[in-house]
Amino acid sequence: MPSSDVLRIANCSGFYGDRLSAAREMVEGGPIDVLTGDYLAELTMAILFKSRLKKPETGYATTFLAQMEQVMGACLDRRIRVVANAGGLNPAGLAQALGGVADRLGLKPRIAHVTGDDVLGNLEAWQQAGHALAHLDRGRPLRDLKAPVVTANAYLGGWGIAEALGRGADIVITGRVTDAALALGPAAWRFGWKRDDWDRLASAIVAGHIIECGAQCCGGNYSFFQEVPTHDRIGFPIAEMAEDGSFVITKHPGTGGQVSVGTVTAQLLYEIDTPRYLNPDVTARFDTIQLAQEGPDRVRVTGVKGEPPPPTTKLCLNYFAGYRNSLTFVLTGLDIPEKAKLIEDTFWKLVGGRERFAETTVSLLRYDREDPETNEAAVAHLKITVKDPDAAKVGRGFSNKAIEMGLAHYPGFHMTAPPSEEAAYAVYWPTVIPSPLVEQEVHLDGETLAIPPVLPPASFHDVTPPVPPRPPAPTGPTTRAPLGRVMGARSGDKGGNANAGVWARDARAYAWLLETLTADRIRALMPEARGLVVERHPLPNLLAINFVIKGLLGEGVSGSTRSDPQAKGLGEYLRAKTVEIPETLLG
Repeated sequence: MPSSDVLRIANCSGFYGDRLSAAREMVEGGPIDVLTGDYLAELTMAILFKSRLKKPETGYATTFLAQMEQVMGACLDRRIRVVANAGGLNPAGLAQALGGVADRLGLKPRIAHVTGDDVLGNLEAWQQAGHALAHLDRGRPLRDLKAPVVTANAYLGGWGIAEALGRGADIVITGRVTDAALALGPAAWRFGWKRDDWDRLASAIVAGHIIECGAQCCGGNYSFFQEVPTHDRIGFPIAEMAEDGSFVITKHPGTGGQVSVGTVTAQLLYEIDTPRYLNPDVTARFDTIQLAQEGPDRVRVTGVKGEPPPPTTKLCLNYFAGYRNSLTFVLTGLDIPEKAKLIEDTFWKLVGGRERFAETTVSLLRYDREDPETNEAAVAHLKITVKDPDAAKVGRGFSNKAIEMGLAHYPGFHMTAPPSEEAAYAVYWPTVIPSPLVEQEVHLDGETLAIPPVLPPASFHDVTPPVPPRPPAPTGPTTRAPLGRVMGARSGDKGGNANAGVWARDARAYAWLLETLTADRIRALMPEARGLVVERHPLPNLLAINFVIKGLLGEGVSGSTRSDPQAKGLGEYLRAKTVEIPETLLG
C-alpha cells in the first residue's frame, strides 16, 4: 500500500491511440501510486468489434501491451498498481496476453480482470422479460430496431476494481467501466470507503472525470491556449487523493502544459449533461464542486457532494447500420453556388437519383474569399454523403460516377480524394437496465468473485447546492465582439447529442453570461440548433453554463454526417460568434 496519506492516481491514456510513451513518462517522471489508462469510448467498442472479426483473440487495446512492456518491471518494483479499461470486448484475452508479456520479461505480476459488462447474450431474454431497452434520447424500443446489434456493454462501476486491489492484484484489466471508475476503485480500496460514503465517492468520480482524458486537463485543447507555456510534451495528470475525498490535480514537474482553475474547469465541462453526473456507484453533484489554485500547476478540488446512484445501469449498444461513402468536390473562384447546383443537377442523375439511397446529405462548405490573395483562399467544398444497407449502392459504382464528370463539367473540376470503397458503420444505442441484472465479476488467481451492484436506499434527501453570491450583470456602452473575448468553452458528444460548456473568467462576466446566453440565444447564434431542444444547466461554483443540444449529431459519431461529428470544435465555433458585449468586460 502507499505509505503516505495521499493516494497519487496518474493517468497515461485518454483514448485508444493516445501518446504511447505516456505510461513510461508517468512512471519515471515522479512518485505515483496507481497508474490508470482510459482507452474506451462508444465508437471504440465498434472499432474493437471489427478488430475481433479479423483476429478473434483480440478485441482489446493492443497498445496497452506495448506500454506495459515498457513499465511493468518498474511498477512491480515500486508497488505501483495498474488499472486500465484496455480490455475492451475481451478483458480475459488481454489479461492472458499480458501474462505472456510478463513471462517474456521474467516477471510475475498478479493480474486480475473484471467481467460482466458484455451483455450481448442477454438482450433477447431481457426483452422477453419486459425490458424495452428503449433508446435514451428517442424512446424507441429495441424490438423496433431491425439491424443487428454487434456490441452491448454495461457501464460497470469501481467496486470490482477495489475488490481486485484489496486481494493483492498488481494489474487490473477491465472492459467497459465508467471512465471515472478507474479512479473511484483505487481510492475506495486505499481508504476503505463504504458503499454509502456518497460525498467521498462522488469526489473520486469528479477526480476520475478530470483525469480521464489525459493531457486535456493539463492545457490540452484549451480555449486560452496562448496562456499555456508550452504544448511540447504536455504532461499527463495526477490526482492526489486524500482520505476525506478532497484532492489536488497536478502533473509531473518539467512537463509541458499547465494545470490551472481554467484548464480543470474546461475538463469538468467536457461531455456532461445535467449537474447530476450519474455513475453506477454514486451520483456526483457537479454544482457543488469548488476549485482553488493552490500553487503552480496545482488545483485543489473540495466541497463535492454525492447522492445515491440511479437504480439502473446504462448500456452502450452498437448496431450495424449499413454502409456509407462520401465525395468532396473542390469549387474554385466565382459563382460557387451555381457550380454546386450544377454538380447536384448532373451527379444525382448519373447515380440513379437521390431517392435511390436510404439517406443523403449535401453540404456546401465555403472557405472562399472575395479577391483571394492565394489559390487556397478561392476554394469551397461540396461534400456529398450517402448511406444505404446495400453496399453495392454506395461503393465504387457510386464514387466512380464523380470521376466520369472530370472533363465534362464545371470549370476547375477536381476532388479532394480518388474514388473510394464503401465503409461499414455502426450506430450507438444508449439505454438502461435495472442494475441487479448486471453481474460484475472479478477473476484473480483462478478464483471468481461476484460484485453486487450499488442500489439506492429507500429514502435520501437530495443535496441542496450552495448558491454563491454574484454581482449584478454589467451595463453601459457595448461593443460588438466575439464571445470568446469573455468566455472559454469545451464541447463534445453524448451519442447523437452535443454539449457545449462555457465558463467566464470572473463573477461579473458570469453574471452577464447568465443573462445573455439563454437556450433561445444559442439557437439564434447557431443555425444548426434551430428546431432542436437545447438544455441549459448553470454551474455557479464553476462560473459556468453547460448547454446540451439534443440531436445535433444525428445518429452520433460514425453515423453523423457533420464535418465535426464529435462536436470537438462546437465550443470554439460558439466563441467565434460576435455579440454586443459591455465594454467594461472587454477592457
